[in-house]
Amino acid sequence: MALIAVIDDDPDIIDASSIVLKSKGHSIISATNPNDGYKIVVENKPDLIILDVMMDEPDDGFYLAQKFRREKINTPILMYTSISKAVGMDFNKSEMVPVDDFVEKPITPDQLISKVEALLNKKKENV
Repeated sequence: MALIAVIDDDPDIIDASSIVLKSKGHSIISATNPNDGYKIVVENKPDLIILDVMMDEPDDGFYLAQKFRREKINTPILMYTSISKAVGMDFNKSEMVPVDDFVEKPITPDQLISKVEALLNKKKENV
């Protein structure tokens, strides 16, 4: 199946996501901060990145997504967010937020699997 990078500062989110995705045959690599997240993506070239918006800083996920795109890392990105509920803002894919999809935390296992499969299928179609 696919290699998926989960980058989130909450170990519980990483664990829960990993359990769900491993149950579908995916391999998981993870990081709890943007610097380590960048390293694992560059070194391992995953098929999909799951990225939290808020880590050490409130905009770490946005910054890291922009950095990936500036460096021509076009791996699909699913962004975890709870910020839209907290501040009442909805985010859409844009140059400022160059991700392929968003999902509001908490996410159900079925939602996660559905989003991941859709992004992986989209990646296959574009190859």
